[in-house]
Amino acid sequence: QVQLVESGGGLAQFGGSLRLSCAASGFTFSNYCMGWFRQAPGKEREFVAGISWSGGNTRYEEFVKGRFTISRDNAKNMVYLQMNNMSPEDTAVYYCAANQNYYSDYINYQEWEYEYWGQGIQVTVSA
Repeated sequence: QVQLVESGGGLAQFGGSLRLSCAASGFTFSNYCMGWFRQAPGKEREFVAGISWSGGNTRYEEFVKGRFTISRDNAKNMVYLQMNNMSPEDTAVYYCAANQNYYSDYINYQEWEYEYWGQGIQVTVSA
């Protein structure tokens, strides 16, 4: 069955770094655009970053540009989110998600466009 399993979350200090990983299985990973979303306490889930099926295109929300980097390894069915210069505002549950799109490098950012989701992983940044 389809699985997306996030790892690498935990506690980071203000200005510190974490690297999230997402292991995918049960579907043709290279046919899917991959995204990272997050949900902070009391807030709606929001798009953070996405990467096209080929890895040739990426998209970031303004609040993470220059700090976060998304990447993927299609040979390993993995997607990553490198988070640098973190702040307490980055505290949230982070979700990995997959959107079938192998015909263009466009990256969707709407939740409803993503077919598969991981269970989420907590990231906490202390002040």
